[in-house]
Amino acid sequence: MKENPDNDEMRPEYDLRGGVRGKYYKRYKQGTNVVLLEPDLAKVFRDSATVNEALRQYLSEHGSPPNGPKTGG
Repeated sequence: MKENPDNDEMRPEYDLRGGVRGKYYKRYKQGTNVVLLEPDLAKVFRDSATVNEALRQYLSEHGSPPNGPKTGG
């Protein structure tokens, strides 16, 4: 089905006029636990349960990591 190029009507599902800017900002600022894995690790750790299990195992063998933020490198 070919669409009429002269039709400037916006589809209802693309109408964002009812959106609220910053709706989730406060919740996001409270903290997020999203961690991005490198592609080679993502092949092994496919879900959060697997990651959690591996981290718990690591901590049980090595103890807690030193405090303080690490900078990427």
